[in-house]
Amino acid sequence: MIPQIRPAILSVLTLTILSGIAYPLLVAGVARIAFPDQAEGSLVRKAGRVVGSVHIGQAFTDRGDFWGRPSATVGTNAIPLPFNGANSGGSNLSPGNPDLRRGVAARVAALQAADPEQLGPIPVDLVTASGSGLDPDISPEAAGYQANRVAKARGLSLAQIQALVRSHTERPQFAFLGAARVNVLKLNLALDAMQGK
Repeated sequence: MIPQIRPAILSVLTLTILSGIAYPLLVAGVARIAFPDQAEGSLVRKAGRVVGSVHIGQAFTDRGDFWGRPSATVGTNAIPLPFNGANSGGSNLSPGNPDLRRGVAARVAALQAADPEQLGPIPVDLVTASGSGLDPDISPEAAGYQANRVAKARGLSLAQIQALVRSHTERPQFAFLGAARVNVLKLNLALDAMQGK
């Protein structure tokens, strides 16, 4: 029996070292060299300080900022914790669920209260969470819906804000994969830079 156990143990140790240590270190090393920004989490810095990642949304609430999609993520204790990257996931509530309807109604009311002059239809991505709960992007229509509020709060013209939104709109990949989108963090940082903040 010992002659069979020895090769089995040696195989387990060898595969553990190769696939559990050597391979991950090799992949991480190549990634750091070939794709340093992505390997570090696509972090965004402002004045040398990390302010977020282009892949994880943030809860912007100031009237002078563009607001992103709502987040349905929770903490480990099941209490809502927006944009919790450690516990990604949607609410999984059906369209007819009363909790979802109340949440959407509350977000619609908040958007209307923040900009009573905006009478157009509210884009759905401003009142519903994404499947991951971490979406950092909104549609160009959602950014356009907020342009008037942001312009007034920042003391800028609507044309300036609309031009900024257009310049930060990313087109679908290869012109047909996905939808046009605007990264909320990048857009708000561009607003700050425009005003020297």
